Parts: sequence; C-alpha cells; structure tokens
Amino acid sequence: MAKTTTPYDWVQHATRPGKIERIEAYFGGYGYAPHRHDTYAIGLTLAGVQSFQYRRAQRHSLPGTILVLHPDELHDGEAGTEAGFHYRMAYIEPSLIQQILGGKPLPFIEGGLSSDPRLQAALAPLLQGMDAGIDPMEEEDALHDLAHALVAVAGQRRIRRHPDFIAVERARAYIHDALDQIITLDTLAETSGLDRWQLCRDFRSLYGTSPYRYLTMRRLDFSRRLMLSGLTIAESALRAGFFDQSHMARQFTSAYGVPPARWLKRIKRPR
Repeated sequence: MAKTTTPYDWVQHATRPGKIERIEAYFGGYGYAPHRHDTYAIGLTLAGVQSFQYRRAQRHSLPGTILVLHPDELHDGEAGTEAGFHYRMAYIEPSLIQQILGGKPLPFIEGGLSSDPRLQAALAPLLQGMDAGIDPMEEEDALHDLAHALVAVAGQRRIRRHPDFIAVERARAYIHDALDQIITLDTLAETSGLDRWQLCRDFRSLYGTSPYRYLTMRRLDFSRRLMLSGLTIAESALRAGFFDQSHMARQFTSAYGVPPARWLKRIKRPR
C-alpha cells in the first residue's frame, strides 16, 4: 500500500492504567515509520491485516494473531489491505519480566508472531478494552503467567554465562534516580561494580537494550507525560533532560515512529 495516513487514524490509551501501558488503535493505511521500543510490544490484531517489517522480513498479522516484538528490535506498521487494521497492544517493561524470571536472559519469539494458547490465556486480562480497569493482583498474575509463557514458547537458549542481575539493577536504579543529570557509562559502571563492557552486555541481556537507550526512553516517557499534561513540546523536552525540542523530536520519532505533534493529534482523549 502507499505510505499514507488517513484522517480516521486514532490511538486510545487505557483510562485506568496499571503497571503496563495499554493502547487500542486503528490505522487505515500507514501507521508508523521504522522505530524501536525498549519494551516488549505484545498485542492482538482485532480486525484487518496488520503488516510490519521485522527482522529483515515482511510479517502479516491476521485477526486473533498475537504479536510479540522483542525490545529494541526495529519494526514499522501499516495496513495490509485497504480495510485498515485494528489492534490492542501492551508495552511491558523488561524489568517487570525480570522480577519474575530473576535474571535470566529475556525470552525471544522468533518472527514476532504466535498463536500459542498459553500466550493467549496470559494476555487476555492485559488486552481488555481500554475502559476496563485491571485489578492489581489480576495484573500481577497475568504478568507472571506471561513471563513463563514467553519462556516456554521461546525455548531455551544456550548462554555462556549468566548476567549479573544484582549489579545491573544497581545501574538501572541509578538511571531512574538521576534522569535530570548528566549520566556517563563510567558512572554506571562504578555504580554497578562491573566494567563498562560487561555492564553493557549484561544490561542488554536482561533488559533487551543498552544503558544509553534505556536512559533515553525513560526521558521520552517523562516527556510524553508532560505533553499530555498540557506542556508544550519545547517545554516538555527541556524538562525531560533533552538539549532542545529538535533533539527530543528526533529521539521521539526514532522510538515511536511518529513525531511528537502527530502522536498528540492521534490520541483519543477520555470523554
């Protein structure tokens, strides 16, 4: 299809979010430019054909198919037919999975698509309608089941050494505590007790992305909250620790596949 958007495109966020970010969306044509999240993007196609480039191949998700996009994997999104596509998606931080797996490498679903009933059962509470709230304990149970379903479906991977979960967690906690400061890899290495390159390897194994990308995404998360609260794009960029609006906009488009202004325009506001 031609890479065009339509005036009928929309994205709705969950009105009562829990630990995870949940959205429901419709796109009549081109949805997103190639981009990378630092979360799992796990969703369900509800209608139409959801087409996307993922790991050097064109994929097509039909209604009822589960998408499992691994953190930091490049992908895009568009309608596979003129009818458009409708889907729900949950963005799940690897740290939530690691709280359950306790330091194992993140599970990887080859090809990004699955119809496994174990994944379908675990996802059902997480992919309810956006107006439905999720009980905190129900969400915890679903995340527990999902983590183990991901491991079961992905299968075991041979690893030479287990990453140092406790050390990497020290570095990750430091990032959250110092978002408004200049953070260097040397500082993170000193905080963790690992050398720089072991920290980078272990961080990626546990959280699916590099320390720098993780820091950038946390700042982008903050900038999105600020924009939704009513701050301008420029004000949000500076408050979130970016040099200026253009710096934030480049990172935003790389992470979410659309510029900040278009992202804001697509969002359905609660009635």
